[in-house]
Amino acid sequence: MTDFTWKIAGPAGLGIMTTGLIFSKAFSRGGYHVFDYIEYPSLIRGGHNTYQCRISSEAINSQSRSVHILVALNKETVDLHKPEMLENSAVIYDNEKMQAEVTAGKPYPIPLTRLAKESGGKELMANNVALGASMALLDYDLGILEGVIRDMFGRKGEEIVKMNMNAANAGYNYVRENFKEPFFVIAKKISDNRKYLLTGNEAIGAGAVASGCKCFVAYPMTPASSILHYLAENAKKYGIAVRHAEDEISVINTAIGAAHAGARTMTATSGGGFALMVEGYGLAAMTETPLVIVEVQRPGPATGMPTWSGQGDLRFVMHAHQDDFPRVVMTPGDVEEAYYCAAYAHNLAEKYQTPIIIMSDKHLAESHKTAEKFDHSLKIERGELIDSATDYKRYKLTKTGISPRLLPGAKGAIVVANSDEHNEYGYSCEEIENRNKMMQKRMKKLDMLAKELPAPKLYGPEDAELTLTGFGSVKGAILDAIKILEKEGIKVNFLHLIYVSPFPDKSVKEALSKAKKVISVENNFTGQFAGLVREKTGKNITKRFLKYDGRPFYPEEIAEKVRKVLKK
Repeated sequence: MTDFTWKIAGPAGLGIMTTGLIFSKAFSRGGYHVFDYIEYPSLIRGGHNTYQCRISSEAINSQSRSVHILVALNKETVDLHKPEMLENSAVIYDNEKMQAEVTAGKPYPIPLTRLAKESGGKELMANNVALGASMALLDYDLGILEGVIRDMFGRKGEEIVKMNMNAANAGYNYVRENFKEPFFVIAKKISDNRKYLLTGNEAIGAGAVASGCKCFVAYPMTPASSILHYLAENAKKYGIAVRHAEDEISVINTAIGAAHAGARTMTATSGGGFALMVEGYGLAAMTETPLVIVEVQRPGPATGMPTWSGQGDLRFVMHAHQDDFPRVVMTPGDVEEAYYCAAYAHNLAEKYQTPIIIMSDKHLAESHKTAEKFDHSLKIERGELIDSATDYKRYKLTKTGISPRLLPGAKGAIVVANSDEHNEYGYSCEEIENRNKMMQKRMKKLDMLAKELPAPKLYGPEDAELTLTGFGSVKGAILDAIKILEKEGIKVNFLHLIYVSPFPDKSVKEALSKAKKVISVENNFTGQFAGLVREKTGKNITKRFLKYDGRPFYPEEIAEKVRKVLKK
């Protein structure tokens, strides 16, 4: 089995993100499973940036703590990542630009900058020299790398493509000539099966496209911004109206207007942006307007840590806006779930005429993962949408709570939307009987919703010694931790929820009643998910593994936590 991690790190502005993505794509095209993870501070230049790629011949779900090949673009990188290096790890660095003391791993001094220039390229192309050198150390097919380079730089012209290819060849040849044995020999290609390689944000964008989303409105806010980038880039191809509004208040109200007019509409933001959207969120709920809102979490409060990851918005999102209305909150755990949640969310929004929230986080949003091809032939369900009506009642009382929906502009009918409590026609009404009926009408939808949503999924053996719980992106690290522990003969399972509202209390209570020991794994300070479980089921999860430093969980540290709990 092949399983190794390659990392490139250094200051911002050196093309680290592009270089890392090229590496990931090269191995994805060779049939390997890939998971990559990036770190960068809230700076335009400077700071310390990393791009970490885990490559495996078997399915993987998260990044690994150990690094096998490190490309160090400055001395600081060698020092900072020393704890991650193994005894036999390789450190590639430019020996003509820095004097690095490599005390962990084996040094590979290579004149990256000089080779880039001598091959006809620019100083910035030293990264491609490092890519070529890495391929030589792994004895990997350089032709695959060249294909990726051509795809990445092709639109910049043939000259730029050749310069980058020449730089990669220079690094490859230098290693072959100066370091006789490959550092780590892997299969040049293990499969012709081309997988997707995409981030959680790209998966959400693709899912929205597949579901027939025709309007996307957003104001850029890290780490949700790349959904805007993805849909803007593909807007013409798929006939989507993409609007970059001036702020989040404008975003939510523009989105409500588009949805009210009949367009399948989505918006995306992070916690601070959603705080500004909350009033509009309630308006969508009261007017029963179908809308999808993506909330990509980052650490707070206030500005917090814009480029890092966290899961501290769970309680906020589940209780946003005043009073009660049907709140539907999805929490996908990987790119596959992100895609299908985004696609399914638009169907739910229109079927139940209510806003739907998809809650992600920076780790899922910006990490690339290989995935098998998605099903793009999804059935679009628009619910109780009608073409015409006489004596039209927008909020007609029905057994299901769902009223026939007519779009504005229909001949002979008036469609009234009102943020005040209203009667069946949509006109303001504060009478006791009407208020009770309208409140019950809206909340009745939850009964049907709860029956339609999939039950929580239990991964691993039913007779496990310990059960892990959590939501969102912790899924990947937990699944990989289970594999580590399985090799040690330790049986662990994982209870995963894709929906946290409406909460599947009966299913969760039943699963936890069978558990011998339980740990809640969360990226927040107070154990918000564990608190939610206790509120909804009465089950108190006392053992919690909480991390709130902006970094995701690693499977190794989860496995370590499980071992400690089982020893007690």
